[in-house]
Amino acid sequence: MKYFDLLRDGIYRKNPIFVQVLALCPLLAVTTSAINAVTMGLATTAVMICASAAISLVRKLIPTEVRIAAAVIIVAGFVTVLQLLLDAYAPPDITAALGIFIPLIVVNCILFARLESFASKNKLFASIIDALGMGLGFTLGLFVVGVIRELLGSGSIFGIELLHDQNAHMLIMIMPAGAFFTLGMIIMVRKHLQFSRLGAKKKAGK
Repeated sequence: MKYFDLLRDGIYRKNPIFVQVLALCPLLAVTTSAINAVTMGLATTAVMICASAAISLVRKLIPTEVRIAAAVIIVAGFVTVLQLLLDAYAPPDITAALGIFIPLIVVNCILFARLESFASKNKLFASIIDALGMGLGFTLGLFVVGVIRELLGSGSIFGIELLHDQNAHMLIMIMPAGAFFTLGMIIMVRKHLQFSRLGAKKKAGK
């Protein structure tokens, strides 16, 4: 049950995008299309899982004074491997679209928050599950925003054109302001549903 709670926290209850509102830089930049959003999310998840596993394994060997520096070196190593794999196997247009944001995973605030608060204090499997949950939550956040922005801004999803009328496309949705607007609306709907459930529980309790 503990592991299920870790997954649920990362994906929903403590979602890094919709609840903690972290990592807005990649959210603004890569969610103009769903495929870029998913690729960025999965890439970050892979690095997060590997780094969390490594930190958990060596947590008792790293002196407190150099814990952050050690984490940066470990994360940078995995990001370098990821960058080389993407350059070798990913479609060139995706690699070009993600650009500098793959190397910037090294300073991703979600990643370092989990390394510092969880992986450095817990055993291997729990750290992997925590990283998986947070990574999937991050990917889900990017995907939802990416689908909405691509559909309303370009009339397509995953490059498949759905809205043929060019007049129906909203240019603002493929601009950074569109990401903020989309995120704000999703958070508003989520909060509304949350408060509605709380109100229903209170009425049922009476």
